[in-house]
Amino acid sequence: MAIPAIISGIAEPLIALVDMAYVGRLGTADLAAVGIGSSFFLLVVWVLAQTRSAVLAVVARYYGEQRLSEVHGLVPLAVWMNFGLGLLFFGITNAFSTQIFQLYNAEGDVLAKCVAYYHIRSFGFPFVLATFALTGAFRGMQNLKWSMWISIFGAIVNLLLNPLLIFGYGGFPQLGIEGSSWASLVAQLSMFVFATVVLKTRTPFPLFPTTWRHPELKSLWLLSGNLFARTIALNACYYLGARYAAGYGLLQSAAHSIAMNIWLFSAFFIDGYAAAGSVLVGRFNGERNWAALYRVSWQVVRRSVLIGAILAAIYGIGYLWIGGLFTKASDTLVLFNAVFWLVIITQPINAVAFAFDGIYKGVGDGKSLRNVLRRPPPK
Repeated sequence: MAIPAIISGIAEPLIALVDMAYVGRLGTADLAAVGIGSSFFLLVVWVLAQTRSAVLAVVARYYGEQRLSEVHGLVPLAVWMNFGLGLLFFGITNAFSTQIFQLYNAEGDVLAKCVAYYHIRSFGFPFVLATFALTGAFRGMQNLKWSMWISIFGAIVNLLLNPLLIFGYGGFPQLGIEGSSWASLVAQLSMFVFATVVLKTRTPFPLFPTTWRHPELKSLWLLSGNLFARTIALNACYYLGARYAAGYGLLQSAAHSIAMNIWLFSAFFIDGYAAAGSVLVGRFNGERNWAALYRVSWQVVRRSVLIGAILAAIYGIGYLWIGGLFTKASDTLVLFNAVFWLVIITQPINAVAFAFDGIYKGVGDGKSLRNVLRRPPPK
């Protein structure tokens, strides 16, 4: 289960990295703009996509209890509620995109490019969130291969369209930075269509709900709400990092954008393995198989740390050339290489956090995850 989970988990950050790799050839301002715009997009997705973990936990529990038929009506509810949530955030963030990126200290050419990129990219929110709800249901059924193929398909579409739309190859219009956002949007729409086809042909769940009520709906949104609160607190830290970097200058913003997107890619990579643990933990929780749940939980922690260490080693080996994949500007590379070691040393530490994150999501304990970020009460 782990390999498909990792591959499907890195789809969105991989799309962002591909965008940056191509756009970095246009100039430093374009690189900084895409870095800020895609980071904000990913952070919003990270907050809202917690509904996938909630759907996974509920479906996996019912799967373990052999009562899957009782959540047939819940999955389409989650899909279309996520779609509506995506529309809401698209409308809000698109309308106030200039003010949002001004809060990141973006200005002048970087601000204009950032807004142009995001105006197109933000259309993807409804499709991304609906796809996450669908793949959460697939994972709850103990099948992660469907999510993997959906992610691979989207990544290939994005990879092929980026050079065509950015540079105008093959008779396509030369759209520059906006071409990158169009490529990402088409990839996200393609993944949504693929996921709906899988839902209709491979699962017992309908695409459209017959009623907007379900006994598990309240617990689904309660779990999602706790995970929202936790992730918003994390994203406040990421926002401040991007804001301060942009305040230091264009080169610092570009270097931070590269480092942050690599960090996000690593986070989604490790979280992909933890998602496989969530699937099994959710099933064993439904089966009341506490011995297997305990054994799998600690196995997830140990192997997540190993994955984090391997990522750190790969980044260490490629320390001097990884930045060159995204920009050829020597001043930006100097700044990036000066801070890249921070990304490296956090990988095994992140692994522990993401491993336990997956375990708690699997048993549906969002309250504990939310409270981890609260200040402990005085003794």
